[in-house]
Amino acid sequence: MRTLLDASAALVNALTDGQARGRHYLAPQGAERVGAVRAALSAGADLGLDDANRLAETARVLRTVFEAVAAGRLDDAAPALNTLLYETGARPQLDRAPGEPWQVHFHGADDSYAVGWSAGCATGLAMALGGDYSGRLGVCAAPRCDRVYVDTSRNAGRQFCSTACQNRVKAAAFRARRASGEG
Repeated sequence: MRTLLDASAALVNALTDGQARGRHYLAPQGAERVGAVRAALSAGADLGLDDANRLAETARVLRTVFEAVAAGRLDDAAPALNTLLYETGARPQLDRAPGEPWQVHFHGADDSYAVGWSAGCATGLAMALGGDYSGRLGVCAAPRCDRVYVDTSRNAGRQFCSTACQNRVKAAAFRARRASGEG
């Protein structure tokens, strides 16, 4: 499940417009989008533009799920996930590549790369929402950043998408205290 949650966050952060680490972020298009998907999933040598575009659509839906969960609106997140689960035909099954152990996949062996990852990500988020991980999905709390994350810390206290954003916020608070004569 962790792999699917991490993949979901990586796709959202790579393939949706917004703000990242204090700067405007435009999601890549065309061949750059294919590269972004490959980087986000650390795979996909056979990935083409059609699959990358399908995964960009999935990422937009997944973003709405992360945002709804972060805002405490699980009743908005669940229908979006249910629709994605239905559209991808997500279903658990055991698959095995020659010489490899059995693995649980959430798509058929003949489904496209994009359908497979979309089904897997939707299933991973659905299991998180229906289990103990719903409070572990978040949107960065730093100003001018809307990247998402999965909190895997022990105390479930993560608030930022990266240490870069955490450091930006801490440095700004330090400068503010110093300017006001407190620090």
